[in-house]
Amino acid sequence: MIKVENLSKAYHLGEHAQYDAIRDVLANLFKKKHYHDRFLALDGIDFEVKTGEVVGIIGRNGSGKSTLLKVLSQITPPTTGKITLRGRVASLLEVGTGFHPELTGRENIYLNGAILGMTRHEIKQKFNDIIEFADINKFLDTPVKHYSSGMRVRLAFAVAAHLEPEILLVDEVLAVGDMEFQKKCLGKMDSISKEGRTVLFVSHNMQTVRSLCSRAILLDHGKIIYNSDVNTVINQYENYHVKDISEVDWKDSGPAISSAQLVKTGALNNGKPIGTEFPTEQLLEIYISFNVKTPAKIGTTILVHNQEGQLLFYSLSNHDPNMQTKTLSEGIHRNVCTIPANLLSPGKYSISVGLWEGLYEPGIIERDVLHIVGRSDGLIKGRSIDGHDDNGLIAPLLSWSSHLDNNSS
Repeated sequence: MIKVENLSKAYHLGEHAQYDAIRDVLANLFKKKHYHDRFLALDGIDFEVKTGEVVGIIGRNGSGKSTLLKVLSQITPPTTGKITLRGRVASLLEVGTGFHPELTGRENIYLNGAILGMTRHEIKQKFNDIIEFADINKFLDTPVKHYSSGMRVRLAFAVAAHLEPEILLVDEVLAVGDMEFQKKCLGKMDSISKEGRTVLFVSHNMQTVRSLCSRAILLDHGKIIYNSDVNTVINQYENYHVKDISEVDWKDSGPAISSAQLVKTGALNNGKPIGTEFPTEQLLEIYISFNVKTPAKIGTTILVHNQEGQLLFYSLSNHDPNMQTKTLSEGIHRNVCTIPANLLSPGKYSISVGLWEGLYEPGIIERDVLHIVGRSDGLIKGRSIDGHDDNGLIAPLLSWSSHLDNNSS
């Protein structure tokens, strides 16, 4: 069971949370603190999740979803309010959270079990199930720092789900895994709830939230806007809370990895900004500008979701033979991904963009930063044989041929 009462989490922009040495702490005691702005990531929220219930948390980027899970996971303390959690809590948040990079997969399984309060014997009973679910047998005794992002997610979910917590908190990290593994995870979460355990699930995939959750909570600017049955909440979100955005300019404050930082992203048609709509019969270009601070092998990615949150496809820059990952010099670089004409159906789309370095280093994915609308003249695409709208997930313009076949019987 989860009960949250008048929960708030405030951050002071410009606040220094850590100090490198004791002299810095002492010096800070005699300094006048200057906080330019007080930012409420969570603002007086109240809700309750009953035992055995699966509840989805949805909302735009920056609405407070991830902050809520971090507070519930005790990664960061609340500013005000009360939290009641009945039972052991396992959380699956950012990729690799809770793992010691220098320890092997085997050692991290026992470490996480110990953190949950389990005995070595209890962990050993679940060990084979965890390894089979995560499918990392060959890398079990390899340090986790050498795992790919997908391998880390598989192991993290397997550990969190199989060590039998009463409460499971899951963020959007499942999107890193492949489709087959995502299905395994969703099936496992469904079985967990049927066993009487509680699941709080953050996701941008509305189809997944509909299928997995009976109830959903919509957050916006740290406040609960709706808390009701899943269909009502998702309909409100899709109809009133998703604004069309075709360009984002982070300037100097973009998300970053160790060697590079996102600067700008946007959608183009014929080299020009699309506004918010693009013709599906023409090419669509998604550009990602990033600042390389130290020479490194940098790659970029885009993920395209439809209005229901279904992942239609993704593309990595190094999949293109002409864009194989190579060491980039310092400065602003722009990668452009071209989506072919006559591929997307008319409808609403969200675009996520990512930045990563090398093969094993975890990157960043900024989810749903662009929201654009595909339009068609309606003469060919989006029209079924009975005259009703039937766009399908994609609508490629395929080649047909015809000939007289007198030999057919």
